[in-house]
Amino acid sequence: MQLGQHAPARRTIVHLSDTHLLGGNRPLSGRFDTEGNLSRTLARLELLADRGAAVDALVFTGDLTDLGEPEAYMRLRELVEPVARRLGAPIAWVAGNHDERPEMRRDLLGLSADQQPITGVWDLGGLRLIALDSSVPGWHHGEIDAAQRAWLAEVLATPAPLGTIIALHHPPLPSHVPLFDILELREQAALAEVLTGTDVRAILAGHLHYSMSGTFAGIPVSVASASCYTMDVARPPLSVNGMDAGQSFHLVHVYDATITHTVVPVEADDPAAFFTPGWYDRMAQLTPQQRLEAFSRKPPRG
Repeated sequence: MQLGQHAPARRTIVHLSDTHLLGGNRPLSGRFDTEGNLSRTLARLELLADRGAAVDALVFTGDLTDLGEPEAYMRLRELVEPVARRLGAPIAWVAGNHDERPEMRRDLLGLSADQQPITGVWDLGGLRLIALDSSVPGWHHGEIDAAQRAWLAEVLATPAPLGTIIALHHPPLPSHVPLFDILELREQAALAEVLTGTDVRAILAGHLHYSMSGTFAGIPVSVASASCYTMDVARPPLSVNGMDAGQSFHLVHVYDATITHTVVPVEADDPAAFFTPGWYDRMAQLTPQQRLEAFSRKPPRG
């Protein structure tokens, strides 16, 4: 439905991150119910299917499991794949530092159980989605190695009709949280050299457990918060810590001239009574000028 000056989004992507599942649904750090929190997140996603919203892909930007356990990867598939089928959307699984490449390749993707980087390319009706593997086996910091950069440059040599979105785990952004720089993406200048001048329109990432945005090589970067737990960044810098609250995911809307990233909270309250389905129906029947008068004009004062 187009009621304003912008045409509807050409593509819609759901961006989620950091599920950190454990085998047997063991609580993460003895505290966080990662499976329960993911299930609540997926239930919110079901609202998109219920209202007939078009979703072109689900993107999970890494740390899919906490320890790389086969049981955790298989459980992740059991939880997410039915939702993706109802939405009619492919799933882009991205490797994170807590993932283990052999187990992720075998138990989640059905590939050979080895240490080859986990990459992928999807054509979403002219919008190209590329998954990079920023994990470094045996370490928690990130890097896109020279071989991956060469592969990426080759893929990007041919522009896509609607441009390209890149998904990776470690965001190419600074974090204000002390010591997080130890775990950041390394060799960022080399990656920027590959991306400069290409059709890449957005970069999706995770890793930080809080939502953040910035730019890298002139490209907007959007970091999705975690489904398992989030970082309480309101605490003093040297006491930032995890909390079982504030979980969210992002809706990524791709327009001809821009891409927007909307934070969707997992927890919700009863909707307000004003913006009812009847109200939307009535507004849709009005002309643009009538809508302006009905919704934009302030009532007389005094």
